[in-house]
Amino acid sequence: MLEHYLYIFFISMVPIVELRGAIPFSQMFGLPIVPSYITCIIGNMLPVPFIYLFARKVLEWGADKPVIGGFFCFFLEKGERGGQKLQAKAGRGLFVALLLFVGIPVPGTGAWTGTLAASILDMDFKSSVTAVMMGVLLAGVIMGVASVAAVGVFR
Repeated sequence: MLEHYLYIFFISMVPIVELRGAIPFSQMFGLPIVPSYITCIIGNMLPVPFIYLFARKVLEWGADKPVIGGFFCFFLEKGERGGQKLQAKAGRGLFVALLLFVGIPVPGTGAWTGTLAASILDMDFKSSVTAVMMGVLLAGVIMGVASVAAVGVFR
């Protein structure tokens, strides 16, 4: 059982998949929802400070490199597009927009992209991490309810 918790912990740290994929996996493993939720939240949030502090710098550094440049440019552009969308829709309500951007579980709008977008928009660290954390909590609730409901339907 500990092995399954480690799986969902590490799955929730993976970009794009994040907690949105880890919670359904926890239900496929038959794990209780509350400990799974907590494990996935911790796993999803663990990289956030590092993404905020270092990702933009690393992506800008690697964008002009011959072999890895395209890969780095892809993620830099993805973060910039996410930041521009947030800025355009939010105006002064950037905190709430970031929270909803991360919290509504659609592909490409998780903690990784939201944190990178906040970094590109030069949001302060505390506000960024708080908004992302609240968004991850919201996404976790949505995915938890959907996963428990889906498991109930298919059993």
